[in-house]
Amino acid sequence: MALAAAVPHGGLLLASPVQAALRLLELLPSTAFWQAVGNSSLRIFGGFLLSCVLATLLAALAAGRPWLQDLLAPPVTVVKATPVASFIILALVWLDARSLSLFISALMVFPPVYLNVLEGLRRTDKKLLELARVYRIPRRRRIWGIYLPQVLPYFRSASSLALGLCWKAGVAAEVIGLPAGTIGERLYTAKVYLQTPDLFAWTAVILFLAAAFERLFLSAVNALAGKVGR
Repeated sequence: MALAAAVPHGGLLLASPVQAALRLLELLPSTAFWQAVGNSSLRIFGGFLLSCVLATLLAALAAGRPWLQDLLAPPVTVVKATPVASFIILALVWLDARSLSLFISALMVFPPVYLNVLEGLRRTDKKLLELARVYRIPRRRRIWGIYLPQVLPYFRSASSLALGLCWKAGVAAEVIGLPAGTIGERLYTAKVYLQTPDLFAWTAVILFLAAAFERLFLSAVNALAGKVGR
């Protein structure tokens, strides 16, 4: 990368790591930088959380209802198979650009979380459930003592995958929809004006945010798993 950037006019096509780092240091003190980071993080991570809640609730409802699983199977398959760009362009017909990244992030997160939680519920020990029914253990204690220990590993695995997906899809939605004051808008501007150091600097910011949110969220899940395991 550094050698390519050293070629005459090569910096227009490929910035060196030093150029990208220096540009990032220039961006950090600006209010516009933090505004873009805050707006994108709020919408993308908000979409992730919203989808996690909805997917978990629907998986819990579908676990004992084959008809509901059959009803949800086609839309889940469609979301898994359809390119993200198609959903983004279609969603722009219905939604404001500011809501686009939240919607697309939630949409991409739903299938892995729903399918993994559903699988975890299916694999719950039937003997333990039967024992709980015989001894009339309250539903709340069943959820905490039987279902959660079984489902949490599946949920954790799905969350790790979904967090990466939601950031890629969410930023792509911003690049196409161009809502003001977002990371996607900054990436698009960098591309239009051939500001390659900006492009690499913002890409580094996205990677950092995705890793940071994944670490924080999975730490919370691990903490919950530790409490459940006691």
